[in-house]
Amino acid sequence: MKQEHPLHALAAYLPDGTFEQVIAYITEYKVHLTITRERQSVLGDYRHPFQGKGHRISINGGLNKYAFLLTLLHEIAHLTTFNIYSHSVQAHGREWKNEYGKILKEFIGKGYLPIDVETAVRKSLHNPGATSCSDEELMRVLMRYDRKKENHYLVEQLPIGQLFRTKDGRVFSRGEKIRKRIRCEEIETKRMYLFSPVYEVELVSE
Repeated sequence: MKQEHPLHALAAYLPDGTFEQVIAYITEYKVHLTITRERQSVLGDYRHPFQGKGHRISINGGLNKYAFLLTLLHEIAHLTTFNIYSHSVQAHGREWKNEYGKILKEFIGKGYLPIDVETAVRKSLHNPGATSCSDEELMRVLMRYDRKKENHYLVEQLPIGQLFRTKDGRVFSRGEKIRKRIRCEEIETKRMYLFSPVYEVELVSE
């Protein structure tokens, strides 16, 4: 479900001090910004002008303030990249990374972000990922600022053999780590799946 907000309400979703800079982008590019209820698989989305509609960005309203800011800046970078290159470049190619890096630099070194988040963002500037989720170290740091959920852990925090439930209700058993992913067996189907180590799941009692 989507929520429409007047622009000043955006401040509640952002770290202190960042509203004016963010709103300058929103107004300059006449962005139609939508804050959605929590989505499981998508943090944010950008859609280019089409059939009379302008730039549209939607952001997951369930994110903490620092994740919300970084996701919004990620989508604004898609916008500025589209304005320069249209469809002629890859979605998360060198051109987007350059744009995202330029935008991020406007928000670091100013006290907007906690030191641990800022340090992780600075590291990610060397090669910003397709999403904050694709940078596992940044993801771990950002998750420190999420509201704590009872009985929820990252897959990498579970012992081998521990049962857990994903957001869609399926139950898995945690297995061995294979390179960067963790191999887990779905209990009902016996099929094997690879999970990100920083995917949040709910513990299931034996």
